[in-house]
Amino acid sequence: MSTETPTAALSALGVSIWLDDLSRDRIQSGGLEKLIADRNVVGVTTNPTIFASALAKGTTYDEQVAALAAEGKSVTEAVFEITTDDVANASDIFRGIYDSTKGFDGRVSIEVEPGLAHDAAGTIEQAQQLWAKVDRPNAMIKIPATVEGLEAITAVIGAGISVNVTLIFSLERYRAVIEAYLAGLEKAKADGIDLSTIHSVASFFVSRVDTEIDKRLDAIGTDEAIALKSKAGVANAQLAYRLYEEAFATDRAKALLDAGANKQRPLWASTGVKDPSLPDTLYVTELAVAETVNTMPEKTLEATFDHGEITGDAVTGSYDAAQKVLDDLAALGVSYDEVTALLEKEGVEKFIVSWNELLDTVTAALEAAR
Repeated sequence: MSTETPTAALSALGVSIWLDDLSRDRIQSGGLEKLIADRNVVGVTTNPTIFASALAKGTTYDEQVAALAAEGKSVTEAVFEITTDDVANASDIFRGIYDSTKGFDGRVSIEVEPGLAHDAAGTIEQAQQLWAKVDRPNAMIKIPATVEGLEAITAVIGAGISVNVTLIFSLERYRAVIEAYLAGLEKAKADGIDLSTIHSVASFFVSRVDTEIDKRLDAIGTDEAIALKSKAGVANAQLAYRLYEEAFATDRAKALLDAGANKQRPLWASTGVKDPSLPDTLYVTELAVAETVNTMPEKTLEATFDHGEITGDAVTGSYDAAQKVLDDLAALGVSYDEVTALLEKEGVEKFIVSWNELLDTVTAALEAAR
C-alpha cells in the first residue's frame, strides 16, 4: 500500500486512529493539533487512569483547582468540572474533523465513574449529566459492557446520546453489546430522534487477553502451548470483526441503517504491547481493516508511524485460522469464558483503583489551594 507514512496508510485503509490519552498540557501546548496534522489522529479516548496520570503531574490544573477550592466544591464536583472541561476543549479542537466526517470521527470519549459499572440507573443518570455538561455533539460517553451496562447502553443510545462501549473481552458479550445498540436505535426511532446523529463504537480489548492467556500457556509449558502464545488477542478480535459484519447485515440492522442509523464500529483497545518480545505494532498491523477504530497510546502511535508495515486488510481472510487458535486453546484446557470473565472483573477493579487515585490527587490539591 503506497502512502507517505504508515499512519496515512492505515487511514487510507479505513482505520480511524484515536489517541488513547488526554491532558490539559496536551491541549494547551498545541500537542493535540500536531498529532492531528502529523500522525493522522482523528479522535481521543480517556479513562480514569489517563485523568489520574494527567492530574498527578504538571501545573496546568492549578488555576482551576484553586478556583474550585475557593467555591467550596467537593472532590467529586471538582473532578467532574476538571475532566469535562478537558473533554469539551479537546472536542472543540476536533470539531472540524467531526463535521467533515459527518460524525464518524473527531470524537472525544469520557467515561462514567467506574464504581457505577454494576448500576444501570446510576450509569444512565451520569451519562446524561456528562453529555449535558460537555455539551459538544462530538463527545462520546464511555459505558462498560457489564451486564448492567447493557441496559444503560440501550437507554442512553435511545436518548440520542453517542456511546463508546468499553471493556469488551468476549464474543458473547460483544454480541449482547450489538443487541443493546440496535435496541437503543429502535427506541430512538420510535421517539422521533434523528438516527443519523447517534454514533457508537464497541471497544474490544486486545493485549489483556494475551497477557492472561499467555500466563496459562506458560504454566502448561508444552510445545503446543508455547506455540499458541500471543495469538489469542488478535484471533479474538478478528472473530469480533466477523461478528460485526454478520450483525449489521441482518434484516433488523438493515432496516435501521435504511432509516439513517450508523453501524457501531469495532474499536481495538488495549493495543499497547505488554510483552516486550513482541513487535510493538502487533495489535495495529494485525488488526488493520476498514470500518474500525484503533485507539493507541502515544508510544504505540509513534512506533506505528515510524515502522508500522500496513499491507492491506489483515482481518477478513483470517477467520478460520482465528477460530482454530481458540479451538486449540480449548483443547489444552484454557477456558475462554473463565479468562474473559476474569478480565472484565479486573478491568472494572483497575479503573476503580485509578478513580480513587484521581480523587486522592484532587483532594490533596484542593486542600493545598485552600
